[in-house]
Amino acid sequence: MTRVRVTAPRQSAKPAPLRFPYGGEVPEDSDVGRVFVRSLIRSQLRLALVVACGFLLILAAFAMLLVFGPGVAETRILGIPLDWLLLGLGIYPVIGLSAWLYNRAAARNEARYRDLVEDK
Repeated sequence: MTRVRVTAPRQSAKPAPLRFPYGGEVPEDSDVGRVFVRSLIRSQLRLALVVACGFLLILAAFAMLLVFGPGVAETRILGIPLDWLLLGLGIYPVIGLSAWLYNRAAARNEARYRDLVEDK
């Protein structure tokens, strides 16, 4: 069995330089930066409203199918009413897809914002 002596890091090592995500100034401090931030906020809000409205429309379509679909309320699969299955199992993939699409588009909006700020 050998002994190992643990010491502090080498003194000659240089610390890594600090890297800020943006150039010298904070984006919100300039007029152009404020316009960029306001544009990002508006695009994220618009995206959230579009995704929420689309989800609500799909949910309303499910509800209309259940209300006006002939025989949907009486149909049973393995003893479970079909309307429960549609709402319980059919809506979760829609929720997941909506969340995935929103996340992708929001990341794309933020990447565009970063590109604009870095080119400034």
